[in-house]
Amino acid sequence: MTGAAIVIGAGDATGGAIAAAFARDGLVAVPVRRTAEALAPLAARIESEGGRCVPIGTDARDEAQMVALFDRVEAEIGPVEVAVFNIGANSPMPILEETERRYRKIWELCALGGFLTVREAARRMVPRGRGTILCTAATASLRGGAGFAAFAGGKHALRALAQSAARELGPKGLHVAHVVIDGAIDTDFIRTQFPERYALKDSDGILNPEHIAANYVMLHHQPRDAWTHELDLRPWAEKF
Repeated sequence: MTGAAIVIGAGDATGGAIAAAFARDGLVAVPVRRTAEALAPLAARIESEGGRCVPIGTDARDEAQMVALFDRVEAEIGPVEVAVFNIGANSPMPILEETERRYRKIWELCALGGFLTVREAARRMVPRGRGTILCTAATASLRGGAGFAAFAGGKHALRALAQSAARELGPKGLHVAHVVIDGAIDTDFIRTQFPERYALKDSDGILNPEHIAANYVMLHHQPRDAWTHELDLRPWAEKF
């Protein structure tokens, strides 16, 4: 039975590229967003390349939906070999203007969704003694910035989760890695909102989603005697 790669937060750029990369690697891609309809173009692209794709609509903040997602994939598609948590929720707001409702939502997206992904993936993988769990991080995962209290708080929590999970699950055969993407990514958002930054694309000054995705596949194939836990990806032009 062919294994599956679940990508929680499979958007039009990085998440979609990750799902497509694992499909090319021979797994069934299971891209996940809140509505399955939004995944139709990605599914069509993966299948046009000869891969298999089963898009599923799920709210990553809802425990019952996440349990049902992993149960369905295991029952109808195959064993979950890879689980990627790729939800961002990057939305700046000054502390003095931040609201409890908005802060809670960002925390739910970054931290709670990450926890549910890691837990449900581990529950299926541990009995088999294998599996890869990858969490997408950002600059805010390492340091807070002005206007990013909520986002940095959620991403810091995700990093702590990944560290704890790696220590607990590594001895059980699971590879848990935290991927810090530090820099602008080649997306329509960057192209329209930050044209001066997007202009660096011609000199490889922003991140290519396909190149990011290749690193996720590499992490999945690392031998267990040389696992990477935290991987930084940034273009040469990024200051750090």
